[in-house]
Amino acid sequence: MLKETLALSDKGTRDLKKGIVATAVAHLCVMLPVSLLMTVTMALIDKTVGRGGAELNIPFILLLCAFLTALIFVTQWVQYNLTYKVAYEESAERRMSLAEKMRRLPLSFFGQRDLSDLTTTMMGDCSKLERMFSNAVPGFLGTVIMFIIISCGLLVIDWRMGLCIILPVPISALVVLAARKKQIKAEERNLDAHRAAYDSVQEYLDVMKELRSDGLEKAYLEDVDKKLEHVVSCAFQNELAPGIAVTLAQFFLRFGIVAVLLAGGLMVVDGSLSVTMFILYLVIAGRVYEPFSSSFMLMAEMILSLVSIKRTKQMEAIKEQGGQPVCNNQGYDIEFQDVVFTYHADLEDTAVSGRHGERVLNGVSFVAKQGEITALVGPSGGGKSTVSRLAARFWDADSGRVLLGGVDVTTVEPETLFKNYSIVFQEVTLFDQSVMENIRLGRQNATDEEVLAAARAAQCEEFVSRLPEGYQSDIGENGCILSGGERQRISIARAILKDAPVVILDEATASMDAENETLVQQALSELLQGKTVLVIAHRMRTIANADKVVVLDHGQVVEMGTPTELLEENGLFQRLVAAQGGHL
Repeated sequence: MLKETLALSDKGTRDLKKGIVATAVAHLCVMLPVSLLMTVTMALIDKTVGRGGAELNIPFILLLCAFLTALIFVTQWVQYNLTYKVAYEESAERRMSLAEKMRRLPLSFFGQRDLSDLTTTMMGDCSKLERMFSNAVPGFLGTVIMFIIISCGLLVIDWRMGLCIILPVPISALVVLAARKKQIKAEERNLDAHRAAYDSVQEYLDVMKELRSDGLEKAYLEDVDKKLEHVVSCAFQNELAPGIAVTLAQFFLRFGIVAVLLAGGLMVVDGSLSVTMFILYLVIAGRVYEPFSSSFMLMAEMILSLVSIKRTKQMEAIKEQGGQPVCNNQGYDIEFQDVVFTYHADLEDTAVSGRHGERVLNGVSFVAKQGEITALVGPSGGGKSTVSRLAARFWDADSGRVLLGGVDVTTVEPETLFKNYSIVFQEVTLFDQSVMENIRLGRQNATDEEVLAAARAAQCEEFVSRLPEGYQSDIGENGCILSGGERQRISIARAILKDAPVVILDEATASMDAENETLVQQALSELLQGKTVLVIAHRMRTIANADKVVVLDHGQVVEMGTPTELLEENGLFQRLVAAQGGHL
């Protein structure tokens, strides 16, 4: 039950149970000095009223105090190790599990999911669950176990006084539970407000240059300020609901001490309860309620954590891309067989509710042969990029099949499949490392000589020579010190270095000037010999030497053939060429 409710690993569940038991034992051990105090107090009272009684053995009492002190220290130390220490391990395991989960998700997930929301799940939600696992759950349940054990003893000794102490606890707990729905709604609003603020700040940092150039920076920042103010408002409301509930619970809890005073006083007067027993229950009432003062706050924290648990469970519920760890393909032809693909606006909702969005491909069929360049052209939104991503299994088709060398790509594990692909995206992603290391991402075990050869083939020499430390120069976050064309050439160098049998080029030379584009096209022509090449083209002149052109429009193949054949047909391809100058 704990495993499913709190989304724990098997080890985390076992450790949590140990932590609960350790917390209960620690609370019980803290109660032991009360027994010693009452024993000494009762002996002193007996002597005071002249009843006689046993002599107090002071050395023994001091020795017992020392033993209880050591016992409390040991139990507290064990409790810490079985709660906080293992909680950090479970938190690390949870983050690794989520990271491993994301590794197995289709890459389309990351393009369609709010990245700040993912960051919140990986860091914020896991941190909240870490606190719950280390403190809230063991503290609360340990206190409950301690209370049940002590309650049994109190009822056996005197059930009337026992009920005076026990009854306020469940009543106070119900007060906290009554505010459960309001707490959860407040937490969800708080998370939404934070996510909107994160997005707005991130967007401002990304488009700062454009805002300044258009004189819109002040107006945009006013909107950011409103979202940040909303965060403060939601954070206040998020604290208000549990704060009121916990304060009321603690208020009702104190009625237990009042009940003990009133009921015990009346029973002492009528002689049905001794003074020593009255003092005993009064002391126990003050001590037994102390852990609950913090436990009700822990209870409220556990209720708020249900939102984070729900979010992590939703992440884990998303369907992964599976497959065999081997790809027994015969050659490297890419074949689309009546492929249908629907864009899912929200993959998380799709996984949970099955909701579908806009259909992008509708019965696409063609073959990109090994050793040939196959160009995908057509109007924007026609499905070109979708085809290329389905070919590499970034996404999985709704129906139909995508084959690599006769093997259905959905039957192969993505990481195994990706070994066969080199991909150059139109939007390049670089890391804050040296030029050398950014290129080496294409093949981690490549030698420096191989990296340099790939860089030369991609025409990187010209701009690298101007950098302070050449190939060892750091290029900043996402290559911020480089131009768009220079960043694109590093991406092409990666693909050349990987030397995979299938190459996908998504308008790879779009950011280059005419001179460098010609040089890179020549380099690519030599290095792509014998490979299966898919080229997404917006500029028609870049596909003049293509072996086959597949024209896509509204998710369907409307024309297919060589560039010369399609020009003679006077169809959509001919109109696209005419719109860009009339020749290839």
